[in-house]
Amino acid sequence: MENIQVNIAEIKEEINQICQSYGRNAEDITLIAVTKTVDTDKINYAVGCGIANLGENKVQEIMDKYDAVDRNVKWHLIGHLQTNKVKYIIDKVELIHSVDSIKLAEEINKRAEKNNLIKDVLVQINVAEEDTKFGIDLEQAVDFVKSISEFENIRVKGLMTIAPYDLDPEGVRPVFRQLKKKFDELAQMNLPNTDLKHLSMGMSNDYKVAIEEGSNMIRIGTAIFGKRNYNK
Repeated sequence: MENIQVNIAEIKEEINQICQSYGRNAEDITLIAVTKTVDTDKINYAVGCGIANLGENKVQEIMDKYDAVDRNVKWHLIGHLQTNKVKYIIDKVELIHSVDSIKLAEEINKRAEKNNLIKDVLVQINVAEEDTKFGIDLEQAVDFVKSISEFENIRVKGLMTIAPYDLDPEGVRPVFRQLKKKFDELAQMNLPNTDLKHLSMGMSNDYKVAIEEGSNMIRIGTAIFGKRNYNK
């Protein structure tokens, strides 16, 4: 598992170098380790190496791992969330990254109210308009955020996107740039129940470009834990 420690150190050094070059503070970048299919021994080892935020795509994996992983970490639901699964993780996750419908926002608001919570969420934007990905269209972002900002038990904390995979990360730079522009536009609107702090964009293949374009929350799986078998 020593590779995990080396990988984390290398990523943190990359973050430091990019932030120095762009006049940013590396401490403002949240590194989320994506633990899809990763066993709890490796997760806890990563936590021991300085990982404080964990991201899961599936509710069931959070449920399976929650009690076996260091309780000091913050969990993030980064994958598509079905309304009937909200109740299982409403009190377990720090941030839901994937709000992409009014129906889902309504359910999160309802469950949060029942649990006396104010739940932080990100709105997922499908910047590239890929048919295979979830998220709302970029031009719908303002109207959508206005709509869900009416819910008292939700706080819209920012935006998230999953860029198209490109062997050359430069190919997705425009995607990140467009989302940062929309993020800045929304941040200036001072909508109720919104506090735009997080721009969640960038994964193992493209996080460097994402940070250069303004991301402050990156979701890294393969570059930390290595390639995994998602079919098992």
